[in-house]
Amino acid sequence: MTMNTEKGVRSQESGVRRKTSRLADSRAPSRTFEDLIVWQKAHAWVLAAYRFTRTFPQSELYALVSQFRRAAVSVPANIAEGYKKNSVADKRRFMNIAQGSLEECRYYLILARDLEYGDSTPLMTQLAEVSRMLNAYAKAIEVPASGSSNS
Repeated sequence: MTMNTEKGVRSQESGVRRKTSRLADSRAPSRTFEDLIVWQKAHAWVLAAYRFTRTFPQSELYALVSQFRRAAVSVPANIAEGYKKNSVADKRRFMNIAQGSLEECRYYLILARDLEYGDSTPLMTQLAEVSRMLNAYAKAIEVPASGSSNS
């Protein structure tokens, strides 16, 4: 099932929005990782994470802030790196690393909430969206295209 939206067509199965063309069923392949909606959402999430950690105590600069930002940046960075890999196994490995970094960030948000460093609810909501999209993207690349024997 697909839903038409102003920005494109969103597949309910994958959660990946693609730009529409004149033909509803034709989908232009992405040219760069920046074309991937999952990367765009992950990048926006990193920017929000940076803004959130600006308010943390100075004593956390080389501790929680550093760890959280490093893990956050790892998510879109691994999506980008995996995008250019040729084999399905390599692509899946990088998506799995991105998923692991996202879960690490989930913990840092729980910790920040429990330490009362700010309201992490909006970031948790964004994280959940990125996680769903990343899972769908990883599943979509598991299956090679019809007629292709590369893996």
